[in-house]
Amino acid sequence: MADITKRFGWRHLRSAPTAHIRHHKRGRLAHDGPGLSFWYRSLSAALSEVPVNDRELAMAFHARTSDFQDVTVQATVTYRISDPAEAAARLDFSVDPDTGVWRGAPLEQIATLLTETAQQHTLDVLARTPLAGALVDGVASVRSRVAEGLAAEPRLPATGIDVVAVRVVAIRPEAEVERALRTPAREQIQQEADRATYERRAVAVERERTIAENELASQIELARREEQLVEQRGTNTRREAEESAAADGVRAEAEAARKVRLAHAEAAAAREVGAARAESQAAWLRVHAEVDTGTLHALATTRFAENLPRIDSVTLSPDVLTGLLTRLGRPDPEARA
Repeated sequence: MADITKRFGWRHLRSAPTAHIRHHKRGRLAHDGPGLSFWYRSLSAALSEVPVNDRELAMAFHARTSDFQDVTVQATVTYRISDPAEAAARLDFSVDPDTGVWRGAPLEQIATLLTETAQQHTLDVLARTPLAGALVDGVASVRSRVAEGLAAEPRLPATGIDVVAVRVVAIRPEAEVERALRTPAREQIQQEADRATYERRAVAVERERTIAENELASQIELARREEQLVEQRGTNTRREAEESAAADGVRAEAEAARKVRLAHAEAAAAREVGAARAESQAAWLRVHAEVDTGTLHALATTRFAENLPRIDSVTLSPDVLTGLLTRLGRPDPEARA
């Protein structure tokens, strides 16, 4: 919108570079061009402001496919007014000379024209296309058909409008249909995920089986080596026992031989001692045989006395003492007195 200021009954208009201004004064064109700035009197001026920049028009409308499914088409059309004079002549771009506000709604008219034209060509394409095809290839075909249809529309160049670009953002079915269409793909994806899970589990099971086989082989090898170790230990134990038994046999034989030699020596010594004792007894008997009887009695008494126990003191009564002295041939002490 142009910037209009008031000074002493005059008006000053200053427009943007993207706005084409047409100023008619008393039926004659006084100013014509974008980005103008001039003074005018509101009572004698007729102003038109035509935007010449590229404008984006977003549109969304419903259509029906050949299999009677409702879809929503979202598209964007970029256009610009290339001939402001034609546009101002065909559409009401006039502005209030005091406020600079459009008196009509020219951009809404252009939007309606473009939307209805694009919708018409979109319906023509989708009416002959099934839903699956519309969802797969519908964006490209609709964009191409709408672009061709807008380029061939005679009202647009007659109004001074050029279509710069056409973009179809999306073609969407109803929510229930979209969910139904997603189900097979989701199931396929889920099946692929399950297959991947099963394959992963199978690989894990195979690896676990390999690990278990390796562990079993290790245990078998360990058991075999333990068997060899036990066998070797038994062999060593038997060898030690045999060596110990042989050593014990050698020691026993040596001990027996030693005892035999000792017994022979003791027997020989006993024989020698016996012979010596026999000779001594024989000599003793020979000596005693040659001695008289009194000497033998004395010797016997001496031996007997040697074998008697020790007597420290003897108490004799007078009668016993008298008798003993009498026998020994000594006088009685009392009689001497």
